[in-house]
Amino acid sequence: MKNGIEKQIENNVPHRRFNPLSGEWILVSPQRATRPWQGQVEESTRVELPEHDADCYLCSGNVRVNGEINPTYRGPFVFDNDFPALLEDVDACDEENDALFQRMSVSGVSKVICFSERHDLTLPEMSVEMIRSIVDVWAALYEALGKTYRWVQVFENKGAINGCSNPHPHGQLWASDAVPTLVAREDERQKAFMQDKGKNLLLEYSQREILLNERVVLKNAHWVVVVPYWATWPFETLLLPRRSVDVFAALTSEEKDSLAGIIQLLTIKYDNLFQASFPYSMGWHCAPNSIGETEAKATDHWQLHAHFYPPLLRSATIRKFMVGYEMLAEAQRDMTPEQAAERLRTQPETHYKTNT
Repeated sequence: MKNGIEKQIENNVPHRRFNPLSGEWILVSPQRATRPWQGQVEESTRVELPEHDADCYLCSGNVRVNGEINPTYRGPFVFDNDFPALLEDVDACDEENDALFQRMSVSGVSKVICFSERHDLTLPEMSVEMIRSIVDVWAALYEALGKTYRWVQVFENKGAINGCSNPHPHGQLWASDAVPTLVAREDERQKAFMQDKGKNLLLEYSQREILLNERVVLKNAHWVVVVPYWATWPFETLLLPRRSVDVFAALTSEEKDSLAGIIQLLTIKYDNLFQASFPYSMGWHCAPNSIGETEAKATDHWQLHAHFYPPLLRSATIRKFMVGYEMLAEAQRDMTPEQAAERLRTQPETHYKTNT
């Protein structure tokens, strides 16, 4: 007997799904998946890059825009962002508590994380060992900056279509003394679920997803990747540990090895989907730090996880636009999460470039 979701997909029935992490609903409209497209088409992303670009501000040994010279680095390279969104030493602004005009001071740091000296290697084209070295950098930065700042955000914007201003494979880190809006919401939702159900929301969710096996894209001994039941972006995924883990520092060496492996496979599947370097925004969420609090707060309701938000919809040149109804009412998607998961799951685990 088919379940309700399968019937809705077969019958092209629009429906809404609830995101327990954000408290928001999303409209799913599978009947729109085949509509003709005469909108914007992006330029092809199939560009061959050199191993080293003399004009790149991030390449090893090159001069950055501020005049500083990068060292002749090998492997990951971290430096302070030349155009930081947050500043460490700022004069406190006068805080406003008016119901309509509120503001508060914020300080922090912004860093750039070059994944390697190679200008032409994105995550799916790297070895597991190379990705593991990046995981180690993430963990080290979380531990070091977590002693000073309440929130540390590691993220990657990949691809010009997704706002990346430099093609050299890199990520960023922004750390601040304030917990950002979306993280605070996830904190509240996970805490409420723990108080109501006595369970960790995302751990319970991942276990249910593994049993259902409808939206699982990849899994190994320590991690699982799913297209969330409530996914907004066409090929959005959620990367989760399979045991209770609240922060990066709690990961074992074996789990870091396993994480590097599943990141490689997931990003390979992304690239293989449209035979192109697949753009996305990816970022890690973990329990906020108790810096400045009178006492340490419980974090057993938190589960470490990474969000992958890719904009592509139908091909390497057609993206999903969040406009109109999405901006004014609620998010909407055409292809169902189950259909997206199936397409990703069936992609080869060998990068398409190795066969050309």
